[in-house]
Order: sequence, then structure tokens, then C-alpha cells
Amino acid sequence: MSAIFLMSMLFGLACGQATSFCIPTEYMMHVERKECAYCLTINTTICAGYCMTRDINGKLFLPKYALSQDVCIYGDFMYKTVEIPGCPHHVTPYFSYPVAVSCKCGKCNTDYTECVHEAIKTNYCTKPPKSHVLGFSI
Repeated sequence: MSAIFLMSMLFGLACGQATSFCIPTEYMMHVERKECAYCLTINTTICAGYCMTRDINGKLFLPKYALSQDVCIYGDFMYKTVEIPGCPHHVTPYFSYPVAVSCKCGKCNTDYTECVHEAIKTNYCTKPPKSHVLGFSI
């Protein structure tokens, strides 16, 4: 192998490891309220992907806060609000949800984020579906 080829391979590997793949990703969620007649299908963006982390060998000697790893979190986001169709007059039909504008790797703040990844088992409609066409930002 030539030295230039070997150096370019090493450079590519180093850049690939340093680059995170934490990006806004399309996500479809289903929203319903038991009082309303329909389930609303909403297309939005969430943050998902890989963040570079390292497992520290000296775990036994470090405090727990030093062991946290970076995860894919919202860099910038906005809220959109939609109206769930078929709700009676005494029920507020509005539902607000975040839309990821940008994402970054960082520490997960449990004050406003669910930091444990679990599969959503209820992301489906139990009522007749309606597709979200237009929401408004707040």
C-alpha cells in the first residue's frame, strides 16, 4: 500500500468516528383522546441517531454523574398544535407536540426529556384515523 492511500484511509476512519449521526428523523405518531371520535395521525420530526461515546475503564472509581454518556437530543425545536376532530364541546380538542429543527449530541436532561429508550407499544389507533393536514405553531 502506498503511504498516501494508508494515510487517507486512517483520516477517513478518524473523521467517521468523530462524526455523529444525530439528525432530525421523520416520525409518525397517533394521538387520540377517549372522549373524541377520531384518532389523529401526525407526521413530525424527532431526534434520533448515534452519538460517539466511550466506555470508561475506571468505572468503579468514578462518581455516577461522571459516567453519563451523550445521547441524541433536540438542538432547536418548535411546538405545533393540532385539533383532534370529533371532540365534544366540553373537551379541549387541541394537542401540542415538538418538531425537531436541529439535533445535537449532549447530556439528557430529565427535567423535560424521557431519557430511557423503550419501544412505544401504543403508537397505533384504536379509533377511526384522520390524517393531520395543517397545524399551527405556538
